[in-house]
Amino acid sequence: MPKAQKSIAPKKQSTQTASSPTPRRLAVPKRIWYKPLTWRNHPPVPAYKPLPKARVLFVVVLKQLWVHRLLFGGIVLIYGLLNILLVRGLSGSSDVTNLKSALDGVTHGFGGRVTNSFTTFLTLLTTSGSGDTATSGVYQSVLLIVCSLAFIWALRQTLAKNTVRVRDGFYQGMYPLVPFVLTFMLLGVQLLPFGIGAGLYSVVIGNGIAIHIWEKALWLLLFVGLAAWSLRMITASIFALYIATLPDMTPMRAYRSARELVYGRRLLVWRKLIFLPVMLLLLAVLIELPLIFFVTPVAEWVFFGLSMAALPVVHSYLYGLYREML
Repeated sequence: MPKAQKSIAPKKQSTQTASSPTPRRLAVPKRIWYKPLTWRNHPPVPAYKPLPKARVLFVVVLKQLWVHRLLFGGIVLIYGLLNILLVRGLSGSSDVTNLKSALDGVTHGFGGRVTNSFTTFLTLLTTSGSGDTATSGVYQSVLLIVCSLAFIWALRQTLAKNTVRVRDGFYQGMYPLVPFVLTFMLLGVQLLPFGIGAGLYSVVIGNGIAIHIWEKALWLLLFVGLAAWSLRMITASIFALYIATLPDMTPMRAYRSARELVYGRRLLVWRKLIFLPVMLLLLAVLIELPLIFFVTPVAEWVFFGLSMAALPVVHSYLYGLYREML
């Protein structure tokens, strides 16, 4: 029988011919363990309008307070009475008369009495306003927040040419209490680097840990760096306090708005801010030194009145600077 022929299956033709090239593939990127450095392009500094001089703004603030002296004087009166009842007490917190008499018994002459008066003023500056009880600090903080809200509301209403009364500041000005308190707490948190740096520097220098000059310089540089960091942050938070009092405003939105407001001109704002405590201290020295020199018992009460009246001046100055920056 003839042999069965093998059935040869046809071979599959290759889909790729010799003339067709192989498909090209991209090389697999190498894995790197570090993140490449990318430069972030900051937005350009906008062209701000020039701010007024600090002394001009201070004079404008005093004129505004004088025009509405009945309104702001009434709030200051309530603030002072509550401080006397809850914080300071009728007897005061520092015996200025006995201190001045003791210093005069040690040094004599006109120059010695002037020096004693200045020393008494420094003692009055550091001890005035502090109560004798443990709850005095809590009362003082509550009064500061409540009266600050009343002052800010009264400032906004007077600038809008609205006629308001003293009680309206306490009734209607309390609605942004929670955002204002949270922003105030944020301001306290931002001061922590300054406090930590000051504490470390005092411990290192006081306990003799840093002996050589270069060691002291390094610790001083650390303290200055932490203080500058805190100062940079609170520059925006100070104005965030006033933005937080606007309707439907949250603390973080207020802080972001204030940060955009001071962007690119922090040094200029620092100059305006430093002027205020220097001017207030100078005015206090000019008023208090003659009183301590001649009528010492009256000086403490006059200083208390000046410290109460300084709160509307501070808020008016900062609020005026905030409006000029818009």
